[in-house]
Amino acid sequence: MTESARLTGVVPPLVTPLTPEYDVDTASLARLIQYQLAGGVDGVFVLGTSGEGTFLTDEQRQVVLETTVAEVAGQVPVLAGVIDTSTGRVAAHVSAALKAGVDALVATAPFYAATHPAEIERHFKRLAAQAEGVPLYAYDIPPRAGTKLPASLVMSLGEQGVIAGVKDSSGQETSLRELVISRREKALDGFTIMTGSEVTVDSALAFGVDGVVPGLGNVDPAGYARLFKAAVGGDAAAAREEQDRLFRLFDIIKVPDRSRMGASSSALGAFKAGLYLLGVIDCPVTAYPCIPLNDTEIGAVRPLLDRAGLH
Repeated sequence: MTESARLTGVVPPLVTPLTPEYDVDTASLARLIQYQLAGGVDGVFVLGTSGEGTFLTDEQRQVVLETTVAEVAGQVPVLAGVIDTSTGRVAAHVSAALKAGVDALVATAPFYAATHPAEIERHFKRLAAQAEGVPLYAYDIPPRAGTKLPASLVMSLGEQGVIAGVKDSSGQETSLRELVISRREKALDGFTIMTGSEVTVDSALAFGVDGVVPGLGNVDPAGYARLFKAAVGGDAAAAREEQDRLFRLFDIIKVPDRSRMGASSSALGAFKAGLYLLGVIDCPVTAYPCIPLNDTEIGAVRPLLDRAGLH
């Protein structure tokens, strides 16, 4: 993946399979990667929100990076989350990811401390300078980072060559549309715009987004690959039908009892439960402090997989 290459298609943010002792399960991770490649994905993204990157130790992160790069073996780009609270900490993750041989980097704005757009700009500029020509993507996820990346700042960083694109997980289609329109107005043809929404991919692709980074793609990568192919091929009816099926499959995140766990635990637990039931990973445990799904909740995911045609 060159610096000028425009990322498109389906790039699932992989979960990090863990053993019952909370070590990285490299054998399950390798199977998950092969499951993704067989499904026709266009890239893989590790150590993002679905990858529980901020919950893992630096040593665990490195195991994930090295295992992924080795298993993918250049078949698709490997994007690595370098997500942390401060520029200095993120810079250390950049060095580790480059050492592992990833194809691209993904960073949020600094979080916990309140930041001004000028400080966010400094953050990305420093990371880009350290990236040694490896593409850097901005990750806009306001509920986790505590701030919304302004479209004007994102496009300015793109014009300056600081970032190669953005993953918009703001949940705001108006935000995505503003980015697409601004890209066209500024003739930034090589700038990538990806949606992080699992359930509105067909409509986002229709107005010009380049692809999707779907957490649910862990469970059904082939479904998202079919959706993307239909959408870019102009078959709106087929794209809508596939999106509707995936919309219903996304009900798996509603299975866990939210009175006893948070949103991260329920979503990631459901994705891992699906993969466990499909025989892709050996254990559905989630990283501390997430609360794992119990046997009843895991079992309740099965009918939703069956309904979606996944066995």
